[in-house]
Amino acid sequence: MGSIGVSIYAAKSTFEADKAYLDLARKYGFTRIFTSLLEIEDDADTVINKFKKIIEYGNSIGMETILDINPGLFKQLNISYDDLSFFKELGAAGIRLDIGFTGLEESMMTKNSDHLKIEVNMSSGTKYLENILSYHPNKDNFCASHNFYPQKYSGISQSHFEETTALFNKHNVRTAAFVTSQDGELGPWPVQTGLCTLEQHRNLNIQTQVTHYRLMGTIDDLLIGNAYASEEELKAMSDAYFGPHPIFEIECVEGLSDVEKRIIFDEVHIYRGDRSEYMIRSTSTRVKYKNEDFPAHHTDPIKKGDILIGNDDFGQYKGETQIAIKDMENDGTRNVVGQIKKDAIFLLDYLKPWSSFKMS
Repeated sequence: MGSIGVSIYAAKSTFEADKAYLDLARKYGFTRIFTSLLEIEDDADTVINKFKKIIEYGNSIGMETILDINPGLFKQLNISYDDLSFFKELGAAGIRLDIGFTGLEESMMTKNSDHLKIEVNMSSGTKYLENILSYHPNKDNFCASHNFYPQKYSGISQSHFEETTALFNKHNVRTAAFVTSQDGELGPWPVQTGLCTLEQHRNLNIQTQVTHYRLMGTIDDLLIGNAYASEEELKAMSDAYFGPHPIFEIECVEGLSDVEKRIIFDEVHIYRGDRSEYMIRSTSTRVKYKNEDFPAHHTDPIKKGDILIGNDDFGQYKGETQIAIKDMENDGTRNVVGQIKKDAIFLLDYLKPWSSFKMS
């Protein structure tokens, strides 16, 4: 199991506001902090002290901070890649290289005496990783994360994400990516319309974003890119990430029977392994509820994302739960009891046979 985290932007906020946010996040199991020290425009000592204070507070409540930096900051602060004690003194657990060096420097940095984590950028799609690995880094101190993208339409595509992530998975490098809060307005730059890694996540609720990553199973740690997420979002992310089963958010039709509600909301469903191209089948409910009545209702034509329960006219399949993954005709034997929420229907494409799930 990986971890979840939040971002803070100490140069644009107050210690009190950041402290309150970290306390709230910690309550829901968040243990990582991302913050950005890409440039220091004001008095360096003042800015650095501000960062140090909140990083040390995070450490005191069990939250580790990774600092986002670039080579320009090394020059500005007169820091050399072979002496990272400056970041250790700030209290950071590691540094993220927004822009990399040549590969040799990254490898040498992973061997630092302060045991700081060196996190590299996963999103570029070049031979960067192979280059670093050719210099034999200390893998215990080596990890990676995707970028986040403040500009609408600039986030990475699903195909590029899969291609670049697969490379890091192949070499067993710990991975991270960003989801976006729909409430957060703070980021490292003046312009932002969310701070997500995948463009398709920009306007989705946080539960759906996290569930997508969970179903893909290729990213270890997830962080909220912007600040401040609402308490409702922090809880939803925690539940989606740590819960025993992925959860699909649904909308029910009106007039469901009590037994239909129990099947939908109380049961843990398992995607039957001999898969159909038309539906996800959860067959245990037809056994458990075989003595119940399922009068026919809402026997409309079936669309992808519809949740179906076999009715009394369905013989031995009465009570079976199904989710349509293709449009189908309805011969009157399946009750359409609800739909996966529109924005979350795409998640069905990532559910694997024999995996479990719940609906809410």
